[in-house]
Amino acid sequence: MLDMNKSPFYWNRAKKNLMKKDKVMKKLIKQYSDKNLTTRKDVFFSLCKSIIGQQISVAAANSVFTKFKLACNGKINPESVNKLKSSNLKKCGLSRQKVKGIKELAKKFIKKSFNPKLIKDMTDEEAIEYLSGLRQIGKWSAEMILLFTYNRQNIWPVQDIGLLRAISNNYKKKYLPPKSFVDKLKKKFSPYCSVATWYLWRSIDNEPIQY
Repeated sequence: MLDMNKSPFYWNRAKKNLMKKDKVMKKLIKQYSDKNLTTRKDVFFSLCKSIIGQQISVAAANSVFTKFKLACNGKINPESVNKLKSSNLKKCGLSRQKVKGIKELAKKFIKKSFNPKLIKDMTDEEAIEYLSGLRQIGKWSAEMILLFTYNRQNIWPVQDIGLLRAISNNYKKKYLPPKSFVDKLKKKFSPYCSVATWYLWRSIDNEPIQY
């Protein structure tokens, strides 16, 4: 079950660290003190959500995901997805590539040819590589899984448009912000880039994102 209150063990330490280092972070952390990063601890669910959300707006992704959940009778697990016909998935609004990705994902979980338990002992780079071996899962999706499902503390997803937009808004930079500046922030926010990312996202979308 998703616990909307339980924060990662490093959360409070990270907030203090970021507030000391950066004026913008200090302002955002004080402004959005109502919630924190949480986890579903359900990697299959999160991978499905990540595949569905690729290259479409948040509103469109939510609409497709609602239909997908209904098609699975509310139970999003490898067995229920494996039983679904591709035509049923297409009716939810999924592209042919996304249907293939989700179907293959379910099969890999059932056959145990993909084992999410291995991820806990991997570095971030190793885990990104392992997750990226799945169809339809690229670096961005892998980073979302590490951040939201595994609550890794130092993820800085530089391909994420929302993060780049939030950096531009909060640090008065043009969009896209210069790579050198984005890299400078990464250095400044490490080892708590995940926390900084979460607060920057909050600044452009009042509802916390959850994969």
